Amino acid sequence: MIEVTRLNGSVFVLNADLIETVEANPDTVVTLLNGHRYVVKETPGEIMERAAAYRAKRGLPPSLT
Repeated sequence: MIEVTRLNGSVFVLNADLIETVEANPDTVVTLLNGHRYVVKETPGEIMERAAAYRAKRGLPPSLT
């Protein structure tokens, strides 16, 4: 799980294994495999770093692709 921040400042956690895409247009939009979309303050690079760190803690490669 990775911690992210909504635009209103509230913090929540996402399952990093379910992230399908991360886009910046201009806000960062995280789309999960189930189709749910979240607009967050973090940059795509920060999301990728957090997801890779989460996977590394679990002994998994940085991404599925």
